[in-house]
Amino acid sequence: MTTKPFELFQTLVKFSSLILLTSFASAGFTQVITISGTVYDITKKTPIEAVSVLSTSGKGTSTDSLGQYSITVNEHDSIFFSFLNKPTPKYPVSSIQNPSSFDISIMKKVHELPSVFLKQPNYKFDSLQNRLEYQKIFNYQKPGFSTSMNPNPGGSAGVGVDLDELINMFKFRKNKRMVAFQKRLLYEEKEKYITHRFNKGLVRKLTGLNPPELDSFMAEFRPTYTMATQLNDLEFGQFIVEAYKYYKAGIKINRTAFRREEP
Repeated sequence: MTTKPFELFQTLVKFSSLILLTSFASAGFTQVITISGTVYDITKKTPIEAVSVLSTSGKGTSTDSLGQYSITVNEHDSIFFSFLNKPTPKYPVSSIQNPSSFDISIMKKVHELPSVFLKQPNYKFDSLQNRLEYQKIFNYQKPGFSTSMNPNPGGSAGVGVDLDELINMFKFRKNKRMVAFQKRLLYEEKEKYITHRFNKGLVRKLTGLNPPELDSFMAEFRPTYTMATQLNDLEFGQFIVEAYKYYKAGIKINRTAFRREEP
């Protein structure tokens, strides 16, 4: 018996329709569920950030700064949590009674950091601390010839050369390093004092400038150490005001006369 082409086509259509209906029916029975909650530490008081929330189907998310999470999975999934590479047991989605508030605590105690207080820089205090720390360098004097009065065996005094000073004179490399270090410390101390007086708060108050113009002005008209030490507060403020007039007029200063370093 030979099957006609049209009958064969009808059979294939019916078979395909049956497969599609079966697929839709199966998909309809798979429910999608969103699970949300908060992850706490072992004390159940401190929420934990950056905890991985994973499902057995491969979906994942992580907790936010408040320890909260939300993940969408199907009812046949299981979810679990991982923190510092330590996973929790798996929780079947079908067994979670309240998906909108599935809070858990993991076996980890989060230690709160102590409060940190930042103090404003104190030039005088920092300068004294620096002097104490490098007292030996600041007080260093290049060795030279010196004489000493040594009594002779007979009771009379005689003039001689201090041997310790004589030995130190020939420690050329050490002496050179000490002198160079001392000069650098003195230079840095002067620069810090200039920065202490010629600070952004004062300059902004007197000129009304803001970055980046403020930075350009302060770099161009940074005063010398002599100016910073010899001008009183009123004179120093007047200097800043006058310098600002030059800056706004586009007048460049004489770098030779207004040099950065002084002997």
